[in-house]
Amino acid sequence: FRVFTVGSWGGLVREHPEWGRSSSGLRAELEDAGVLTVVELRSESDYSPKKRYVLSKATTYEIAVSLQKRAFLCHASAAALHGLTEQVPQTFYVNVEQTKKQKSASGLSQSGIDRAFQGPQRMSKYVFIYGEHRIVQLSGKNSSRHGVVDIAVPGGGPLVPCTSVERTLIDLLVRPSYGGGVHEVLVAFRLAKGRVSISELVACLRALDYVYPYHQSLGFYLERAGYDERHVARIREMPREFDFYLAYGMTDPVLDETWRVYHPRTL
Repeated sequence: FRVFTVGSWGGLVREHPEWGRSSSGLRAELEDAGVLTVVELRSESDYSPKKRYVLSKATTYEIAVSLQKRAFLCHASAAALHGLTEQVPQTFYVNVEQTKKQKSASGLSQSGIDRAFQGPQRMSKYVFIYGEHRIVQLSGKNSSRHGVVDIAVPGGGPLVPCTSVERTLIDLLVRPSYGGGVHEVLVAFRLAKGRVSISELVACLRALDYVYPYHQSLGFYLERAGYDERHVARIREMPREFDFYLAYGMTDPVLDETWRVYHPRTL
């Protein structure tokens, strides 16, 4: 990587005694040469700022994944790296998976689903500022990093961990607010056509093991994005026992009778 924490910078210098420099001495020398910049990532709330040593050609993607150990790019950031959006990213998203938790034994009910999706989606407050960009850390559901791959950042940079095309689409349909909203999610599905494996989409959903019937949202997007009916039929075979919602907090949504999914009238 071209971005270092204070600790990882010190570890790098200790691994190379032949350089004949202390970590602070080498840092100062590279700063003077304009090769390295020390930046402070400021929290939007009350979290402590984070200091990073950034080499001159490092991208915001690299800075984002340096936020925490085992962080990987996701949602709108992954969509940008995979060419699944026409938007220029201003907010960068990374996922740090939670530890495994016991799955709730309580079953679904229509009233429970209605109640859960009436309000807005909860948004992460773990947000840091880098220049004109925001970096948002999400605490994702544990999946043992299912669908996380290494991908090169723009301009021939190093490989960074990022969700695959299929995992990105699933993440977007589950939390559309982190991808620009449901209209942008539909754009992502359209741009992914011809590159996506339906089997892997289903595998991602199973690996993430959500309580809610997100396969209904998946079928809705695949159909609206114009995927081959042979592929859509695989999702159509799955049970649809409840009316579901494409997003949280929608105003006056319309019910798609086929997929039993409420969606905005404009979609």
